[in-house]
Amino acid sequence: MSKDITLGILYSGQLETQLVKSAKQIGGIKTIILTDDKDGPAKHFCDEFICADLSDKKVLDDFIKKIDLCTYAFENLSYETLKFIADKKEVHPSPNTLRIAQNRILEKKFANDLGIKTTEWKRIKSLEELKKGVESYGNCILKSVSGGYDGKQQFRFKTIADIDHNIDFTKEYILEKFLKFKQEISVAATKFKNSKISIFEPTENQHAGGILRHSKIPANISKKIFDEAQAITVKFAEKLNYIGTLNLEFMIDHEDNLYFNEYANRCHNGLWHSVNSYEICQFTNHVRAVCGLEFIVNKKISNAEMFNIIGDEIEKFRDKKFKKNEFFFDYLKTEVRPGRKMGHLTILKK
Repeated sequence: MSKDITLGILYSGQLETQLVKSAKQIGGIKTIILTDDKDGPAKHFCDEFICADLSDKKVLDDFIKKIDLCTYAFENLSYETLKFIADKKEVHPSPNTLRIAQNRILEKKFANDLGIKTTEWKRIKSLEELKKGVESYGNCILKSVSGGYDGKQQFRFKTIADIDHNIDFTKEYILEKFLKFKQEISVAATKFKNSKISIFEPTENQHAGGILRHSKIPANISKKIFDEAQAITVKFAEKLNYIGTLNLEFMIDHEDNLYFNEYANRCHNGLWHSVNSYEICQFTNHVRAVCGLEFIVNKKISNAEMFNIIGDEIEKFRDKKFKKNEFFFDYLKTEVRPGRKMGHLTILKK
């Protein structure tokens, strides 16, 4: 049981919902949600639900008065909003870690400055720079520097003939040389206030249309990659002075080289299986860490697979019966949309 703590959580989707559930499981932690989504599923589980404009300073001030500290699990959160809260109350992960994670150029530079390998990349500000970059790289991907997830705001080119001349260059972009990779993996680590780190084993991920569809442990990787991915994740957590759960995504090429892709400044969809496959899941670890609770050694319970349920696929799962080793999570979202994550299924394996 923790001391009585009031934890503020920004936004109200499936990840925030699980943070609320973890806080209840730990005990002694009251949760207050602040969101602009009146239908956010976290409202079904939190102690207080506030739906308001997060850019309204009066709203933020009232929220700040109610809480002891604040956390979040949403990458498109306004840095200014987070900084406003952090100037008055403790916020984890810090606004600075979010600022880097939201900017693909800062993120790549951060990794490269640590000596961590990424694919080749260029900053792109104009059509002419894009043409030169595509001529140089050949097969490549243009991404917005900020914003965009699940494959949004991305353009693939093989030659300059593929370039859409209507691309909006009032925005800044990063051009990445396409990496011929064989696998994608992610690693989660939770760093506590006493600097101890709880790390999860690498998870192997499969995407379709830019959306994560399947994750599994153990990942089918070499010990070299296993150790290197964990070591890089620990290095990130330490250099960022991170508090909470951090997730790094990597690509592995056909020569068994590891490339850092991006980091999620929060708990991550790919580690949902940890709710069932570990003694302490990524969400509970996160809440414990940000609230200053003691570090507890974590252990894996089982190998596992996780399948994302997208769009109207949710309907067949809501009426389905499941085996003892199967765990269905319905995110309780009111609107079913194509490409929207509606739930997931975790299957524990021997």
